[in-house]
Amino acid sequence: MTERKIQIDVPSLARVEGEGALHLKIEQGKLQHLQFKIYEPPRFFEKFLEGRHFSEVPDIVARICGICPVAYQVSAVNALESLFQVQLTPWIKDMRRLLYLGEWLQSHGLHIHLLALPDYFGHNSALELAGEYPDEVRRGFAIQDAGNRIMRFLGGRSVHPVGIKVGGFHKAPSVAEAQALKKYINEILPQALAMVEWLAEVEIPDHRQAFNSVSLTANRYPLGEGRLVSSSGLNIAEDEYETYFAESQSPHSTALWSHLNGQNYLVGPLARINLNHQRLPDFLQQLLRKLGSPFPSQNMFHSMLARGVEICFALDEAIKLLEKYKSPTKSAVEVNPKAGTGYGWSEAPRGLLWHRYSVNEAGLITEAKIVPPTSQNQARIEQDLLYSLSEFGLDQPDDLLRLHSEKVIRNYDPCISCATHFLKLTTERKP
Repeated sequence: MTERKIQIDVPSLARVEGEGALHLKIEQGKLQHLQFKIYEPPRFFEKFLEGRHFSEVPDIVARICGICPVAYQVSAVNALESLFQVQLTPWIKDMRRLLYLGEWLQSHGLHIHLLALPDYFGHNSALELAGEYPDEVRRGFAIQDAGNRIMRFLGGRSVHPVGIKVGGFHKAPSVAEAQALKKYINEILPQALAMVEWLAEVEIPDHRQAFNSVSLTANRYPLGEGRLVSSSGLNIAEDEYETYFAESQSPHSTALWSHLNGQNYLVGPLARINLNHQRLPDFLQQLLRKLGSPFPSQNMFHSMLARGVEICFALDEAIKLLEKYKSPTKSAVEVNPKAGTGYGWSEAPRGLLWHRYSVNEAGLITEAKIVPPTSQNQARIEQDLLYSLSEFGLDQPDDLLRLHSEKVIRNYDPCISCATHFLKLTTERKP
C-alpha cells in the first residue's frame, strides 16, 4: 500500500487571542500524535517587574492583556496587599468587585458573539453572523458596552484601566455617574436573559468527558477572593498553590504548561459554574431549571452557555453594587510596604490567575511569577482535542478537522499572547 501524507498549513487561527498551531498525525484512521503549539515569543513581563516599585505593578501588569487587564491588576494588588497586611474598606472591596464584573461582561460578550457563535451557525465571522441575526449581534455589542462602561467608571478607561492602586483606587466616581451607569445596566439585563435562552437552544456536540474542574470558591460567586477548590477535593489558600501545581516546558510550545499533581485540569467559566452553580442568584437558578440546566457539566461545549449565565450574574451583581453606591471619605487606604513574599489570585474571565511577588525593604520587586489561565488549560486542551476529534471522526476531510479543532479550542477562549510569556494546522496521514 502506498503511503500517503497530507499537510495543511493555515497561517493563523481566526477568532482567538494570539497565534498558535496544531499538528495532527493520523495512521490507519487513528490519531497517533497531536500537538497544540503556542509559538508566540515570550514577552518577559515577570522580568520587567524586577527592580520596579510596588506602586508601578498594577499599571505594568495591565499591559499583559488588552481583554482582561483588570484580572492582572486585581491578582497583583491582592498579592501585594496580602504581604503588606493592608486592611481595605468595604467601599474599596465592593468597587474592586464591580470593576471585575465589568471585565467579565466585556470579555464574555466579545467571546460569545464575535469569537464562538459564528461556528455554530456556519459562518466565518461575526459580520456574517450579523447578516442572519442582526438583533442578536447588536445585543451582544450592548452587553460588551455595559462592561466597558463599568471599567471606564472605575478605571478611567476600558482598555488598560488606570484606576486601581495598591490600597484602593486613585479616584472615586460621583454618585451621579453611578446612577447613570445603573440605569443603563438595568436596561441591558433583560436582553442578557433573552440571550441565555437563545444560547440554550444552540445545537452543540454531545461530547462528554472526564476532567477536573478548578476554581476559587467563597460565600458568594467567586471573582477576586476565596479558596481554591477542585472537583477532585482540592481546597487550598494562595500560598499553597505551588505545593500542588507545577509548570513545565514543552518542546513544541513557548508557553509553560501547568499540571495539578501531575494531571491536566480545567479553569474558566465552565469550571467556575461546575463548582459554584449553587451560589448563583435565585432568578438564575430558576432560569436554569426552566431551561433544563446542564450544570455541573462534563461537556466543554457548554462553556458558551456558562459565559452567558455569568453575564447575567455580572449585570445583576453590578446593579446591586451601584444601588448602594455612596461617595467614600477616601478612595484608598495607607500602605506601608515591607520585605517578604505575597501571593494573590482572582478569577479572570478565562479562569484562575495566580501571582507571587517578592519585595525588598525599599518596596522594590525582586522576583515575580504570574500563572495565566491559558497556560493552565493547555494540557486540558490537548486532551480534549484527542477525545473530541475521535468522537467527530478522523475520516473527515482535513478542512472539517481543522474547523472542528478550532471550535474545540475556542471553547477555552485561549488568550495565547498572555500564555506566552491560531490556527496553523498540519495534518500527516498514513493509510
